[in-house]
Amino acid sequence: MDHYLLILTIIGAATFLMAWMPGFSKKTGISYSVFYIIAGIALYFTIPDYLPDPLPYNNENLTLHLTELIVIISLMGSGIKIDRPFSFKTWSSPLKLIGITMLVCIAAAACVGYYFLSLGLASAMLLGAALAPTDPVLASDVQVGPPNDNVKSEVKFTLTSEAGLNDGVAFPFTWLAICLGLMISGNQVSFLEWFAFDLLYRLGAGILIGWICGKAIGFLLFRISERNGRLSIRDGFLAIAATILVYGLTEFAHGYGFLAVFICSITLRHYEKDHHYHTELHSFTDQIERLLLSLLMILFGGALVMGILEPIDTRMILFALVFLLVIRPASAWMALTNSNIKNKEKWAISFFGIKGLGSIFYLSFGFSKFNFEHQEQLWAIVCLTILFSIIMHGFSATTVMKKMKK
Repeated sequence: MDHYLLILTIIGAATFLMAWMPGFSKKTGISYSVFYIIAGIALYFTIPDYLPDPLPYNNENLTLHLTELIVIISLMGSGIKIDRPFSFKTWSSPLKLIGITMLVCIAAAACVGYYFLSLGLASAMLLGAALAPTDPVLASDVQVGPPNDNVKSEVKFTLTSEAGLNDGVAFPFTWLAICLGLMISGNQVSFLEWFAFDLLYRLGAGILIGWICGKAIGFLLFRISERNGRLSIRDGFLAIAATILVYGLTEFAHGYGFLAVFICSITLRHYEKDHHYHTELHSFTDQIERLLLSLLMILFGGALVMGILEPIDTRMILFALVFLLVIRPASAWMALTNSNIKNKEKWAISFFGIKGLGSIFYLSFGFSKFNFEHQEQLWAIVCLTILFSIIMHGFSATTVMKKMKK
C-alpha cells in the first residue's frame, strides 16, 4: 500500500466530510470533535503502520507549530465575530474570568500537581498554565455566531471573549514555569526579570501591537481600498494573512502573539463594525480552522490508541475530573458572583471551561524551552483532561445552549 496516497485520501475524506459536520452536530447535539476522535481511534487501531506517528513527544516541532497555527487562526475568527465593542464595563464578565478564575485554576492545578500528583514544582506550574485557559478552538459550540448575527447571548459572548483573551494572558505563567525550572537547575534567573519582561512587557507589547495592526489593517481595508476601486479587495484569505503577519511581528518584538492576534481582530472588527466584509473574513478563518481541526482530532484519537495515556493512574483521573467539575466551575462562579447575570447563565459559563488544543500548545512550548521532569505524565494528564472535556462538553453544549435561549 502506498502510504502517501493513503494519507492523502484520509485527509481528503476528513476535510470533505467537515463541510457537513456543523449541521450534523446541531442535529445530533454532539460536537463534531467527538466523531473525528472516534475516526482517529478506528484508523490507528486498524492500520497504525500506514499512518504517521501521532504521539506529540515524538513530533515535538510539528505538534508545537500545528497547534500554534490553529489557535491563532481561531483567535482571529473569534475576535471578528464579537459584536460588542470593548469597555471595562461591558466586558466585565470575561475580565473577571481572566483576573480571578484563570489565576485560581493555575494556582489550584499547580498545588494539586505538586502535593497530590508528586510532580516537581516547575512541572506542576506548567500543568496549571497549560490547563487554565479556555480553548478557543474546541469551544465553537458555545461561542457567538458570525458577525452581525444579532443573536444576543451573555453566555456565548463571555465564553468567546474569555477564550480569546486568556490564551494570551496564560503565557506569562508558562514562562514562570520555565523560569522555575531554570532556577531549580541552577541557572541565573530572577523573578524580577520574569515580572518585568515576561509579564509586563510581553503583555503590553501584545496589546499595543495588536491594536496598532488592527487600526492599520482597518484603515487599509475600509478607507484606502474603499476610496480606490482598483485596490478594493474582498478575499477572505486576507484574515489568515493578517493573522500570520500580526503574530510574526509581535513575536519578533518579543510580545505575546496570541494576545496581539485577538486584540487586532477585535480592533479590525470595530473599525467598520457593520461592514459585510467581516462576514467574508470570518467565513474563511472558520473554514481553515475546521479543516485543521479535523486532522488534529484524528491525530489526537491516534495518540490515545498509541499509548499517550499509559502513565495514567487513579490520582490523575481524579485530578482531571476535579479540575473540570469542581475547580473551574467553582472559581468561575466565584468570579461572577456580583455580575448582573442570571444564575443559569452563570452555571453555564462556569461549566464550559473547555480544554483543548491550546493546552497541547502550551505544554509543547514549555517542553521546547526547558527539559521538565515527568514529561510523559504531563502529556497523559493534559490529554486525559482534554478527552474528558471533549466528552462532557461535546455531548452537552448544544443542549445547554438551546436551554439558555428560553
